[in-house]
Amino acid sequence: MKTIYHHAAVYTGQLPLVQAFIVEDGRFSFAGTDAEALARLDSGDTAVDLGGAFVCPGFIDSHMHLLNYGQSLRIAQLADHCGSRKELLRFLAANPLGRGGWILGRGWNQDFFSDGNWMPTRWELDTVSDTRPICIIRACGHALSVNSKALTMLGITADTPHPEGGQIVLENGVPNGVFLDNAMDLVTTAIPAPGKEDLKDMLRSGCRALNAYGITSIHSDDYLTFSDVSWQEINAAYRELEEAGELTVRVYEQSNFSDLTALKAFVEAGNVTGTGTDHFRIGPLKMVGDGALGARTALLTDPYADDPGNRGLMVYSQEEFDTLIGYANAHGMQTAIHAIGDACLDMVLGSIEKALAEHPRQDPRHGIVHCQITRPDQLEKIAGLGLHVYAQSIFLDYDIHIVEQRVGKELAKSSYRWKTLMGKGVTVSNGSDCPVELPRALAGIQCAVTRTDLRGSVPPYLEDEKFTVQQALDSFTRAGAFASFEENVKGQIQPGMLADFLVLGENPFAADPCHIQDIPVLATFLGGQAVYRPENP
Repeated sequence: MKTIYHHAAVYTGQLPLVQAFIVEDGRFSFAGTDAEALARLDSGDTAVDLGGAFVCPGFIDSHMHLLNYGQSLRIAQLADHCGSRKELLRFLAANPLGRGGWILGRGWNQDFFSDGNWMPTRWELDTVSDTRPICIIRACGHALSVNSKALTMLGITADTPHPEGGQIVLENGVPNGVFLDNAMDLVTTAIPAPGKEDLKDMLRSGCRALNAYGITSIHSDDYLTFSDVSWQEINAAYRELEEAGELTVRVYEQSNFSDLTALKAFVEAGNVTGTGTDHFRIGPLKMVGDGALGARTALLTDPYADDPGNRGLMVYSQEEFDTLIGYANAHGMQTAIHAIGDACLDMVLGSIEKALAEHPRQDPRHGIVHCQITRPDQLEKIAGLGLHVYAQSIFLDYDIHIVEQRVGKELAKSSYRWKTLMGKGVTVSNGSDCPVELPRALAGIQCAVTRTDLRGSVPPYLEDEKFTVQQALDSFTRAGAFASFEENVKGQIQPGMLADFLVLGENPFAADPCHIQDIPVLATFLGGQAVYRPENP
């Protein structure tokens, strides 16, 4: 039996829009005119009049952290409470959520505080509680703050060595409660890990939230979310949800490993790029090469313009990059490497080039995650190596306010140049890095099209980098499918492809570009089955 959807404005992945499409056995079997579709109506089939609504393929968020997102939904969500330091502390005190006796929160950004732009310190968090340990993570996920109780429990003092690729921040010679990048592990390893049923609940919660944003597929980095939870446990949680019919997004796992022994064990257990099902599939080796721009931990060639003694943090040595990327490439794995600063990008590009020289491959689709601070020569090299870029246009909402301050006017001119890369033949997919940002694909599309923040409060940043609406939609659909080698499987409304699609309340091609984020999602379908409808449409 078929379901025929008609009287719609359907973006199939190509223009012009069509009027109708047919779903059969979880896949699209036709897209075209109303007359052609309705002529295929047989006894027992269903015809659905969409009333002129806009339909497009389901959104694909090509870089996020589903397990971490699900966890963030169960702790204090701080992003909307950063107007001031006092507001943040009041909200945390009123919402002492957490796990294992800890008060946990995520989403603060010191740049938004009206009463001082420094990171929250131990002494401030002590006003929330001096009897329970507190850990609150910055929005970017590259910095956290703890209170004095946590420092005492952890045994952190001024004499504690700084981990490689991380920093324990000192103030007047003592730890002030702020931990950067790899130093964060000293804290997170002490927080009790969740059990498998908790993991499944987190994943369920995350999936439901994603579906409400119109997202049907993700590329998710999950393995290092909890230090005491193995990749085997995480894979088992995913597969149990799939077997129960509760995995309502398709997951391409960006497999995060930081040492060769663990990566070898993973690969030797049969986990290489592409293994799995349409619902849960192993993706690339994922590595986090440096920090974040907002925390000034992204690795730059020259010092930060607003912090002259600081170039950011080096998470891996060149040798470590070469070893891990080289092994992955030689064993049939795609790679997706986080690189925000231009110095980190130099290292990653060098390692990929070396790996491909040693073990040439046809179409490995190695990629750069974020690809933010770039020089013109690096853009040429990305194209020359045939790399994929995983962009987050939603980052422009915040970053355009700080990029020139952080890296200087000249480097800012050649950064966030995703359309330039597309012009050089590079495929650019889009995502949110959730929970760094909420997985609001429509907001990401708006930022890609306008190149300004979501309020339109500043002029466009590098106006010639504006995406067209079609390019922005494709970055959240077709390009995401390409990044997972599934361009012939999903990402378009075409015969034979998986019937993942969404219904929107307005046509983004005709909408005011500055209000694309406000377009409502009316329904989300996975394999032809509704996984989201609003309670009060």
